Amino acid sequence: MPKLNKIKFAIILLLLTVTCERDDICAEGTETTPRMVVGFYDVSNQEEFKSVLRLTAYGEGLVLDENGQPSQPTSSSEATLVFNSNTTELSLPLRIGNEGEEITTRFILEKNTNLRLDEDPNTQSNEDIIEIKYKPQFVYVSRACGYKSIFTELEVLRVDDSDNWIIDILIDDTINATVENENSIHVQIFH
Repeated sequence: MPKLNKIKFAIILLLLTVTCERDDICAEGTETTPRMVVGFYDVSNQEEFKSVLRLTAYGEGLVLDENGQPSQPTSSSEATLVFNSNTTELSLPLRIGNEGEEITTRFILEKNTNLRLDEDPNTQSNEDIIEIKYKPQFVYVSRACGYKSIFTELEVLRVDDSDNWIIDILIDDTINATVENENSIHVQIFH
């Protein structure tokens, strides 16, 4: 009886490997839906990267307290894209909706997070909100991978407050306001 089970197992395994075709598996290197790549630059020397000190970035309304209310993060979590880290570049995931319909996504970029987290009531971080508007478009990749989204008609602006650390935002001219891949910086933030 055990010999019969081994033969059945071998036949099933053989059938599975023979019936899978190369295009049934999405290759690991295949481009999928891209994130929007943001580079941080020196406002005084706009060709030079400038690190944002102690940056925390997260989608508006995604960090919740124990009561389910929006709050500021106190540690790294799935909701934070970066937490209390120095960085010159950031990749932001954009929501996918109905093809061709405008979507607005907002991200909170908090500079000097460590000043909010310390015990000193006289120090505080500085939060700026960026608002990103775009239209998703679906592009066929392959039978195994299906579709990916690209984002067209990209607009990015800073929500004004009394103490903005972000001075200016520019969309790279070479991308034609479209996010198709993650090969280059799409948006330049000057501070």
